Amino acid sequence: MPELPEVETTVKGLNLKVLNRTFIDVWSDAKKIIKKPKNFESFKKEIKDKKIIKIWRRAKNIIFDLSGGYSLLIHQKMTGHLLVGKWKKQNGKWLPEKKGPLNDPYNRFLHLIFFLNDKKMLALSDLRKFAKVELWETKELISSKEFKLLGPEPLDKNFTFEKFEKALENKKGKIKQVLMDQSIIAGIGNIYSSEALWRAKIHPEKNILQLSEKELKLLYQSIKKVLELGVKLGGESFSDYRKVDGTRGNFDTERKAYKREDQKCHRCKTKIKRIKFGGRSAFFCPICQKL
Repeated sequence: MPELPEVETTVKGLNLKVLNRTFIDVWSDAKKIIKKPKNFESFKKEIKDKKIIKIWRRAKNIIFDLSGGYSLLIHQKMTGHLLVGKWKKQNGKWLPEKKGPLNDPYNRFLHLIFFLNDKKMLALSDLRKFAKVELWETKELISSKEFKLLGPEPLDKNFTFEKFEKALENKKGKIKQVLMDQSIIAGIGNIYSSEALWRAKIHPEKNILQLSEKELKLLYQSIKKVLELGVKLGGESFSDYRKVDGTRGNFDTERKAYKREDQKCHRCKTKIKRIKFGGRSAFFCPICQKL
């Protein structure tokens, strides 16, 4: 699932490519992706002629603020990513007009396409079709329960160590699960929680109540560093995620724990292990990250 660095990278790319453009039409062969309004024809009618005024991120959500007081929210979920380009339909399939990154096999699962007034297209590629697309009145979105429940942004300048401590205050459970809880801290998922915990030398199953002040400070610093690096390198393209031009992110070169089972730890050369809890995998070094 695209996490904070991937979503932030997508937002930056979209701001360069589609800001101030206007939606003129929309196509989909997976209309259930549209969650609000649930009727696709209503969605199509309401978004037509809306101009993109601002594009921003909240947690793992991409928000397009539109003319007329509306906002388009897209959550890419497990395998979704947004692409900008030009496609033509051949034998029932959308194919890129030109050779290039958009021809990457992971970019071929187009299930939603917005047609823009500069003849470009904004497409959602989503293998498993789990993505969520909603059209809100902006005021309603900002005051929605979903938004109000989101935790603080870890890359916000105001997210100090004291605010980090406050976010974790009175929380219980294994630290990895706590870090991935969007109501506690926004934007962190399986990839960057594994990477931050490796950097801080903290076992993913360690109970949050057992963390010392020193460990908390190391974890805070590690979260900041790994997320900043993820954004700088354009995200992780180990699996489905691609940037809006279809190219891969480069965080893979910095991956120290995630998906490195049985590979040597970059610090102590012990083999990285994988465990499962809470329905998710955790990758860690059994020597550097002792429980």
